[in-house]
Amino acid sequence: MWIELPALWIVVLNCLGIPAAHLLNGWWSTLLPARFFPPESMLYRSRSWERGGEVYIRLFRVRGWKHLLPDAAPWFRGFAKGQLASRDPSYLRTFVVETCRGEFSHWVQIAVIAAFIAWNPWPANLVIIAYSLLANLPCIVNLRHTRARMRRVLNR
Repeated sequence: MWIELPALWIVVLNCLGIPAAHLLNGWWSTLLPARFFPPESMLYRSRSWERGGEVYIRLFRVRGWKHLLPDAAPWFRGFAKGQLASRDPSYLRTFVVETCRGEFSHWVQIAVIAAFIAWNPWPANLVIIAYSLLANLPCIVNLRHTRARMRRVLNR
């Protein structure tokens, strides 16, 4: 714990701050221009070990649980990624960019929520880190899997 706070303040900061971190970051991410999320950039490009998204199907069984994940983008008038609305190439290219936006949002959420360890004592700081990862990594896995699928459709 780097910042000493009374227990009540720690509880209040965690209970209000963590949901706010999710929501404010999601909202902020929808405001950023699409040019900030180039699909072929270092962060978003496909890796050879991903094998076109197959690793997410075989190792993580993403198809079995992806329907349980919320898509908060429509809450902020963002691009809905829950269903494929068209096979039009321009729509699919937009979809790919929006998976990059979503991935960016979740990486930022991991960092912001992990920063809450500054005022959480041991072992609560471990719970904060675990929550940060467990709440966001499944979304990142799903977005990377979806982006690989969209790329395959676009390449046909």
